[in-house]
Amino acid sequence: MLDRIDTEKRSVEELMLEIGRKARSAARPLAIASTEQKNAALHAMADAILAAEGNILAANARDLENAKTSGVATSFIDRLTLTPDRVRAIAQSMREIADLPDPVGSLIAEWDRPNGLHIERVRTPLGVIGVIYESRPNVTADAGALCLKAGNAVILRGGSDSAHSSRAIHSCLVEGLHKAGLPAEAIQLVPVTDRSAVGAMLGGLDGAIDVIVPRGGKSLVARVQAEARVPVFAHLEGLCHVYVDKSAELDMARAIVVNAKMRRTGICGAAETLLVDRAAVKTHLLPLLEALKAAGCEIRASRSVLDLAPGFNPATEDDWRTEYLDAIIAVDLVDGISGAIEHIIRYSSNHTEAVIAEDPVVVERFFNEIDSAILLHNASTQFADGGEFGMGAEIGIATGKMHARGPVGVEQLTSFKYRVRGNGQIRA
Repeated sequence: MLDRIDTEKRSVEELMLEIGRKARSAARPLAIASTEQKNAALHAMADAILAAEGNILAANARDLENAKTSGVATSFIDRLTLTPDRVRAIAQSMREIADLPDPVGSLIAEWDRPNGLHIERVRTPLGVIGVIYESRPNVTADAGALCLKAGNAVILRGGSDSAHSSRAIHSCLVEGLHKAGLPAEAIQLVPVTDRSAVGAMLGGLDGAIDVIVPRGGKSLVARVQAEARVPVFAHLEGLCHVYVDKSAELDMARAIVVNAKMRRTGICGAAETLLVDRAAVKTHLLPLLEALKAAGCEIRASRSVLDLAPGFNPATEDDWRTEYLDAIIAVDLVDGISGAIEHIIRYSSNHTEAVIAEDPVVVERFFNEIDSAILLHNASTQFADGGEFGMGAEIGIATGKMHARGPVGVEQLTSFKYRVRGNGQIRA
């Protein structure tokens, strides 16, 4: 029995090393591929996805059946589900990525030195990107398309729950690569669900992987950060806050709060905590709570909220640290913008926060003193999305402070190099 397990483990390791070698081999021709060739591949992928809509939905139905049998949460089902509209949105996203400027070779900055040297900083592909994600079949398409546009090869390791859906989508990506004359190994999907495949990717596949992008729950990201031997674009949980100031226009605040929480509860940009200015208790608190309740949201209220609006579930310390991904929100009162900033700095995962206010001083303090990746004024946290930012799509929302931050789109999937032009200069 032990011999068989060891053999299977070795075979997964060998498989992953081979995937890494193929990705590294594909990265060079991809890095120098023309914009026209990459865009042709993206449009061909979009065409293939639309043509295969029935196959993709049938594969997704198998994943959904398995997920429902296992009794997973409603929010998980929402992330896993594909519909005709969502499949068409995937294809449209690919066309939008094709329409984006090609970042590879684009000039970031240039300057001249007194000695006559002309220096340019230009974008260059990262190389090979490993993307590890859970139960989101659309990530297969988004990550493949974004990495391709940025001139990178990519190794995709999706969750076992979305395996059938991801394979159906991946076959369309490969078809697009073939039609554009690009190597099929530029976008590879790990064909096994063995967890040791993730460990192999975190080890770098013998130097093949240049960066890892995790997109999933807290445990996945924690494992990636703890075990990765290559750089990581961290995507932490979305503990997103909405602060309603006393200067907020009530109807606007009500609409934004309900949308931020309830539009799609299972996405990382969904609001998880509502903070209300104590000075707005008489005018704003009850209308906001009633609107959330009417929308089907469970409210977990602090003691100060319960004193004014009894009948809701009491919030515990854990509630301020929980990404519900469900129709649940924690609500507290704070002492103006200073109290809101203090609460957010203490509990936030530095993902996305919103302020609803008309007072420009409040807005400026919010923008200046909170260091989350995305800050919004008078807008829903559900706009924390690469597509909504005009990036076509995203691999995830990076919450770290190095290189990529916020939506990870094509520009964030590049590095840069310097080109120095001279006319015979030598250094004394």
